Amino acid sequence: MTESPSNQLDIEATLTSLRQKQGSWVEWGQAIAQLQKAGQTPQQIFEATGFEPVQQNQVIVGAQVYTSLEKTNASEAVRSRFTQKGSDILYELRLLNNAERVAAAEFILAHNLDADMAKEVARDMKEFSRLRNLPEGFADRPGDAIAYQCWRLARQKSDLQERSRLIAKGLRFADSDTARQKIEQLLVDFTVVPKRPAPTIPFYRPDSEDQLPRLIAVVGEMPLKSAEVQAVPIVEAVEPFRIVKFAGEQAWVALPGWQTVRSAEDPIAILCQSDRLPNQSATTSEPVLVIADRHAREWDVNSYFVYDAAGEVDFGWFETQPDVKLLGKIVVVVRPKHIIDEELTKDSWQIDE
Repeated sequence: MTESPSNQLDIEATLTSLRQKQGSWVEWGQAIAQLQKAGQTPQQIFEATGFEPVQQNQVIVGAQVYTSLEKTNASEAVRSRFTQKGSDILYELRLLNNAERVAAAEFILAHNLDADMAKEVARDMKEFSRLRNLPEGFADRPGDAIAYQCWRLARQKSDLQERSRLIAKGLRFADSDTARQKIEQLLVDFTVVPKRPAPTIPFYRPDSEDQLPRLIAVVGEMPLKSAEVQAVPIVEAVEPFRIVKFAGEQAWVALPGWQTVRSAEDPIAILCQSDRLPNQSATTSEPVLVIADRHAREWDVNSYFVYDAAGEVDFGWFETQPDVKLLGKIVVVVRPKHIIDEELTKDSWQIDE
């Protein structure tokens, strides 16, 4: 879809405004968000305005946080301070809810904190909010959230210098008298509480294309009409995880990223019994999944095809150029996994033997 001249003019005017840095940083963030929504890429915006992609993201998110502060009735002092500057600080508050953002912004302003400390404030508040119950002596305030983390970490330290640093930090930021008293107790109680190690996050990175599945639309089970094959929507997977978005009724099957599957431009899947396929000599039949590429409809003597047989779907190999309508080339036929004995596989020691 092409932009209308008026839309083009708006885009050009917005880019010019950003290039000349007109308005506040909040307006910059809102303008960049509108440009990206209109189809401008971060790289295009950078080339036209000088705003680097990382900076674009910071002011967009910062502006969104600022807007939430306005909607949640933040004080005039907070709004005035962060209108002038502070996109880096407000960016760090993105993971907090609106009420927490207001409390954090007020706290940051009162203590004149920088972006690095704002990141700590947001992190400590987020962790504090995840606790099922408020810890004894600590209130639901930004300063007490920081103080609690300092108190918790200080109790785990045997190094007196590090312990003292955390105690001093906790006393500096504690909002409530009870939180201050809890931390002051550590000045006379040197008991070290062992730290419970956090479990390892189970990261996994596929190391080959075969491990990346491909999601394929299933037409249905034979017999099928040719129109049904043609009606299946084209699948567009979003990298890097090949996520597929679809609205409506449709069956899907995930296959390993085999070379034949990866190379198919518009694959579909058809369920049938193996004896429906041509040139089969086997005496027994089993269900199979026929994968065909609808994009590959040019006859090839070395390939099998899905074709239109008077409105019905059929499979065939053609020694010469056929007169029938080809619906797609068969790229692979998948048999079901062969399990010798399902009960046997439940006991891995029997398999090992």
